[in-house]
Amino acid sequence: MFNALDRAEHSRKRRVVGQLITERSMRSFEPSMTLQIDVFLHQLLASSKKSEVVNMTVRCQRLATDVVGLLAFGYELNTQTEDTNSIIPAAMKSNAYRIGLYIAWPSISFFDPVFRWLGRKRIPKFYQTLRKMIGRRMSMPKDAAHDLYAVASGDVTASGDRGLQDTDLWSEASFFVVAGGMTVSTLMSAIFFYLSHHPDVYARLATEIRTTFNSGRDIASGPRLSSCRYLRAVIDETMRAAPPTTATPWREDDVYSATPPRSEGPLVVDGHVIPPGTSVGVNLYSLLHNEALFPGPFEFHPERWLTIDEEEDGAYGKEVQATMRRAFAPFALGDRGCAGKAMAYLEASLTIAKTLWYFDFEAAPGKAGKVGGGTPGRTDGRERVDEYQLYDIFTADHDGPNVVLKPRAQFTNELGMKSDA
Repeated sequence: MFNALDRAEHSRKRRVVGQLITERSMRSFEPSMTLQIDVFLHQLLASSKKSEVVNMTVRCQRLATDVVGLLAFGYELNTQTEDTNSIIPAAMKSNAYRIGLYIAWPSISFFDPVFRWLGRKRIPKFYQTLRKMIGRRMSMPKDAAHDLYAVASGDVTASGDRGLQDTDLWSEASFFVVAGGMTVSTLMSAIFFYLSHHPDVYARLATEIRTTFNSGRDIASGPRLSSCRYLRAVIDETMRAAPPTTATPWREDDVYSATPPRSEGPLVVDGHVIPPGTSVGVNLYSLLHNEALFPGPFEFHPERWLTIDEEEDGAYGKEVQATMRRAFAPFALGDRGCAGKAMAYLEASLTIAKTLWYFDFEAAPGKAGKVGGGTPGRTDGRERVDEYQLYDIFTADHDGPNVVLKPRAQFTNELGMKSDA
């Protein structure tokens, strides 16, 4: 789906794969996702009892990997609790580096044997695990799990389209694991960074969560979670400040498309005629930090997404908000935009809300607490200590934040574990 150039072929694959990650489908998958988030919370509780400093990039990557493994293959990777598949998140990152290099410089693809050799300890393990997951899933009935195999395979799917077959199906599933797992983990890691660096935002969000729900078990999709407007604002502002995909979404004229509609006349961008076959794109980080579109682009300010009725003090006017909404494109735009929007919002909303229900947390003391931020004195744009640092691969690479957690002792028994706090 990602690299299908023909419009009709891309649309078919998007409809077929997209059935899995609609809001309705996510409601069916939510119990499985919630079980993995509960494992995440148990691991945080265990670390808090030992007074450990917790790197949230590592924890969020493992959570997102376990969730996307179930969604793609109906397969329990258990990277949060076991060592067997713990290399998978690192292998996914190595693969994303390779893809990112080829997107930026397609002509260097002949170096692929070298890149594969550099990643020889990770990438083969990733593909071995994929083959194992595929084999196991194909040995099960089609409807044994709510996953990509169940909704996208077959002669005709529920969307009325021809289903994905054999190599096509598993190629989509493999891409789904990398793209879906890494982007959501980046979003969640960045949220933990900005909450731990902005006590005022943390306090307001924690209050919203803790006054909206009566218990952690009540935190689920539905009207009450949807009513948490500040939670949504924090998620949106995080994606603006730290877009989960750092790669430029390259586009080119579809004049050579095998199926209509085709472009008529030259492609013109901002008065410039773009020759056929020439790729153009705007990097999402650049777009989302454009001061003409987003006032104070390097300030973390979730209130920018609240309406005047919701935010009496400091809200932007309707015209400014409308401009920001039009330019807000962390998932890209149009028919090539990311289809996983519903999945990202649900997983991030549940994870952050449940964490704030069961824990208080803050940046780790000393040098450890500075991981993830910029370095003072640099002059290349990475000097902002309160900006989460992303590194350009196909998705995004990052580290931290490091946090320390304190259980809210009166609530942790809901998790089936008692805190000593």
